[in-house]
Amino acid sequence: MEKENILWTTIISPKSKFLNLNIKELLKYRDLVFLFVKRDFVIQYKQTILGPLWYIIQPLISTLLFTFVFGNLAKLSTDNIPYVLFYYSGTMAWSFFEKIFKDASDTFVVNADLFNKVYFPRLTVPISKVFINFLSFLIQLLFLVLLYLYYVLYLNQQIKPSIFIIFLPLLLIWLCALALGLGLIITSITTKYRDLKQLISFGINLWMYATPIVYPLSQVPFQYKYLYYINPVSAPIELFRVLLFQKGFVPFNMIITSITFSILSLFIGLLIFNHNERNFIDLV
Repeated sequence: MEKENILWTTIISPKSKFLNLNIKELLKYRDLVFLFVKRDFVIQYKQTILGPLWYIIQPLISTLLFTFVFGNLAKLSTDNIPYVLFYYSGTMAWSFFEKIFKDASDTFVVNADLFNKVYFPRLTVPISKVFINFLSFLIQLLFLVLLYLYYVLYLNQQIKPSIFIIFLPLLLIWLCALALGLGLIITSITTKYRDLKQLISFGINLWMYATPIVYPLSQVPFQYKYLYYINPVSAPIELFRVLLFQKGFVPFNMIITSITFSILSLFIGLLIFNHNERNFIDLV
């Protein structure tokens, strides 16, 4: 009996190149990305009373705490930006970066069971985390606009956004690239060295205070300014406030340094992630 010629619709083959992202495959699985987004949103808020309002409540609680401690007690300058607006904007920008970084850094360990059962592009998982955190940022941004209008229209505060506010989406892409790149590097390492995750959890809290969130960049003593060139999150966080309030200043070379570091981090993260996803099941 002669064998019939079979035309396969899908062929899965091992990756032969160190960098083989296969963007077409990612686009093919775009529905899966949005399925992950929906899954995470439902799981996180399905049995809660306030639901998505937690996106606003969490940074608002941090804002009130920072206002009391650093504003009222420590009397730190905010470059003439109202305390609530200053701390809320810094907190939401940092949270956007932090959550993408943490979610991406847990990709292999958290999803090991799923990855072991069925094939799909592993990069779809951290990409879905970017979208869910972008959604939370939009909700927080809407609340920030309401606060902004309250201070301008009701309290007559002399603040206004910069004409360069139209570049805000580019700043978010910048933060995404930085957080995702670093997260992909970390998740590729923690598959083998689990205790590194504990160090990252501790380090991210210290990192926040080494970033101009509860204080403006203008208040950093000159002899310590070089530390904020090393910290790649400093420039986008401070620039976020510059776009919103036209207060503060970010040196151009600090911006270039951070953008360059972000691009390199994303490129290296994709390389390592792409290489590590082939054999991580043997490690986790």
